[in-house]
Amino acid sequence: MRHARRKPARAKGRTAAIAAGAVALAAVVYGTADAFSGAGGSGAPQAAASATASGSTSPSAAARAGASVPPSVSAAASATARAAATPTAKAPATASLASRLTTTSLALSAKFPYLSAGYNNTREWNRIDTAVAPNGTLRIAWPAADGIHVTPLSAAGRRVAADTVVPGAKEVGGLVAHHDGFAVLTRVKDSNKWGETAAAIIRYRNGGRAFTRKLTGTSSHDTAPLLDGQLKWNGTKYGAYFVVHGAGGFADGHFGDKLSYVSANGAALSGGWSWGCSHNEGIALGAEPSGAFTSLCFDDWRSGLFVSTGIGAPDTAPVVQREQCWAGYCGGTFSGRTGQIVKSATGRYATAFASRGAASAKKNAADTSGRGWTVKAKTPTHQVAVAFLKNRSTPSGKPVLLTGAAGTENVNVHIAPYGKSKLLVSWESLSHAKCASGTCTGTFTGTHLRLIDWTGKAQSPDTVVRARIAGDIAVLPGGDLTWAYAPVAPSYAGPLSGSSPTTATLGVARIRIS
Repeated sequence: MRHARRKPARAKGRTAAIAAGAVALAAVVYGTADAFSGAGGSGAPQAAASATASGSTSPSAAARAGASVPPSVSAAASATARAAATPTAKAPATASLASRLTTTSLALSAKFPYLSAGYNNTREWNRIDTAVAPNGTLRIAWPAADGIHVTPLSAAGRRVAADTVVPGAKEVGGLVAHHDGFAVLTRVKDSNKWGETAAAIIRYRNGGRAFTRKLTGTSSHDTAPLLDGQLKWNGTKYGAYFVVHGAGGFADGHFGDKLSYVSANGAALSGGWSWGCSHNEGIALGAEPSGAFTSLCFDDWRSGLFVSTGIGAPDTAPVVQREQCWAGYCGGTFSGRTGQIVKSATGRYATAFASRGAASAKKNAADTSGRGWTVKAKTPTHQVAVAFLKNRSTPSGKPVLLTGAAGTENVNVHIAPYGKSKLLVSWESLSHAKCASGTCTGTFTGTHLRLIDWTGKAQSPDTVVRARIAGDIAVLPGGDLTWAYAPVAPSYAGPLSGSSPTTATLGVARIRIS
């Protein structure tokens, strides 16, 4: 039997808020000016978007005032970028990404509430997912009061039709784009002892609903009051990896994770597991042509990042990095508790995450099972780390740190392939950071975009912009990268008070690889 311990405050914060539908729409509508380009339309960002930019606009003040902000980065952000850079970042082999970054503005058919209350009522950003169909067209999934909206775009990032609305769906847990529609991992109404939602994959084909496959329920003794999930497709089957809450059986009242496989027509397939990492504070999933999908998880009981590929993270799971973890906050975590895995042409893998490292790590003597760990963090704030795997289940060496400024908190880390030999890593930096009782606050100083090679060595200077990347970075057929985001300046100054602000527009960013 795997460990199952009652999940503490996070379950009472974000879980309860989402399950109760507490994320209400507010009347505040942000302007349409684009926080990446500053123009609300297409065009290259100003040169000031690079790490050498300067300016005086306060991102936190702008966010509180409900205003969009230009792409120029404050002097504090420039200082942060210089101080946080590792020695390998001083001699990049590629010019700044600023000249390759363009944006368009997308008008929404409903208001998007982009924040929710997380652990200790911290500002948690609601996920927006961007996915690319085989023919190069795009789908963007985002939540609204009437359900999940999926917006169809051309390969150039322009709207081509009205949204498809998935009524009653509560969260974007993953998105797959098909030439004739999409599939979304989400939460739907359910009947269970906790009154919580169920996880489900919903497939739309040619404008109509093709199937709904519930992944939790009474027979499996589980619910999904939140997902923090990933949905991947390998051409013949879907893999859905997400958080579950026990509702009966050995795991009653406890939190773990679940990996389910579903066919193209919605039939349940063998493989995966019903209970894995416990409690899972971060999920990553990568599709494979055959066999188990590559997966990683942050486990607060075993305290760290583990390879869970095919084994559901038992006690023998390979360790990527020991971290100080507990529910609601983890010493190392993926952005929004979901991470990306990039596979190279030679079969290696890379993932990026925020890490406090491990000054010490030892078995927890108070845990009579002998499986719990106690980890003492090495740094007071999170640094950006990149970890490599030799194959889908074997870590390769120690993670490489990309930042190192002790007083700077780094959050919302993403990674994506950039051409055949490089990786794009992005993260947000917060100055004057303070971390206590499972939450961190600070002043947002910009989102960093850096190219690295497959050893972690910098291949470009940091380009620093003001907007936040809200979901997975998608790869277009030619290799260009794209993602959607709320065009507002992030604020991490304090907890969310009241209902979420909303936006009537999204930005769609694109980075050309050449």
